Amino acid sequence: MFDITSLIIFISAALALIVSPGPAVLFVIARSLEQGRVAGIVSTLGITFASLIHVVFAAIGLSALLMKSALAFSVIKYLGAAYLIYLGIRALTTKAQAANVQEVEPVKLSTLFVQGFIVNIFNPKTALFFLAFLPQFVDPSRGSALLQIIVLGTIFLVMALVSDSMYAVVAGTAKELLLGSSGVSLRMARAQKYIAGTMYIALGITTALSGNSRLK
Repeated sequence: MFDITSLIIFISAALALIVSPGPAVLFVIARSLEQGRVAGIVSTLGITFASLIHVVFAAIGLSALLMKSALAFSVIKYLGAAYLIYLGIRALTTKAQAANVQEVEPVKLSTLFVQGFIVNIFNPKTALFFLAFLPQFVDPSRGSALLQIIVLGTIFLVMALVSDSMYAVVAGTAKELLLGSSGVSLRMARAQKYIAGTMYIALGITTALSGNSRLK
């Protein structure tokens, strides 16, 4: 179904983007610092379940669009490439700051799952990201676009789940390291923004230059 080279590029790009934490990861860290590793992992599961729903809707919508018009699908790919480049430029130009994680009141694990789900399901940037990122690796000549997007989305979600769970474990077992040194945190934030920004721009440019070759 997938060209091995494209799959390797997808995994590499996804990994680089996943390691750069956003609001959802900071939510996981906050819960882990307050209630421990289990709380952080449960929060991660809620976030991941919401992302899965975003992937399914993106897959259904994009595959339906491709069936109606290859040109329209191509336009979506170009818009997605432009959006990724925009994200990269914004990441590189935004001043890096040490994570400011605030304490939160202990709550039930079931509530943490729901909170994590809500944090991500109502985040329009998450849906927009999947609409921009996943189509760049879809090749209609290799089979069902719907199945390809679901598989790619699942790979991305599993990688994100592992990464976010690692944040939860680290936050739950090394509070002093995360909260005690703003210098370390700031250096990590700078490195992450350059990695993510570069990957966003590189992926967007590569897609834009590749044109519609996959749709012919």
